[in-house]
Amino acid sequence: MVHILTRQNSIANHFLAELRNIEVQQDRMRFRRNLERLGEIFAYEISKTLTYEPMEIETPLGVAETSLIHEQPVLATILRAGIPMHQGMLNVFDHADCAFVGAYRKTKKSGTFEIRKEYVSSVGLDNRTVILVDPMLATGRTAVLTCKDLLDEFAIKSLFIVSAIASEEGIAHVQAFLPQVQLWVGDVDSELTSKAFIVPGLGDAGDLAYGVKE
Repeated sequence: MVHILTRQNSIANHFLAELRNIEVQQDRMRFRRNLERLGEIFAYEISKTLTYEPMEIETPLGVAETSLIHEQPVLATILRAGIPMHQGMLNVFDHADCAFVGAYRKTKKSGTFEIRKEYVSSVGLDNRTVILVDPMLATGRTAVLTCKDLLDEFAIKSLFIVSAIASEEGIAHVQAFLPQVQLWVGDVDSELTSKAFIVPGLGDAGDLAYGVKE
């Protein structure tokens, strides 16, 4: 199942437009903040799909009936680009547990690349709802590798992947290898370059947020 924010007009369009805009990108703090804002919107939208239970809340004048989330999800992020969106989701799911994954592309002399995953720090994920933040779903290989490793280690109840921008190829790759996963993306682009960057995309989210890596 794929949910695309920009298929329905909302303020998310403005945040995503600024993320793509080459001039606005020069303001690194605003770039991070726009990723954070998108994370907040994604969290709100995903919250509608979670399990709730009836509760009674004592007020100064009586008792109010409401429904509250049964258990907050675990928010996982792929470092480093995912940090701002992860923070946005944490602003909303403010009692959530968190997991952090260090995964990256290693380019070979041939121009191809492999995905390396060298760091994972996580709470227990058995019978938990997990939301993985990966801002740019290009080939989808990093997200699939990360999710498959987590699924092999834990009995995860349900799994979401959240991205600001995804390619059609990346979505197809996730659907082929992780059919049980729900995808939530800001927008979908059709093209990938030979170096697997999304076109028109927005560039390298990690570099724009934190500086060009060596």
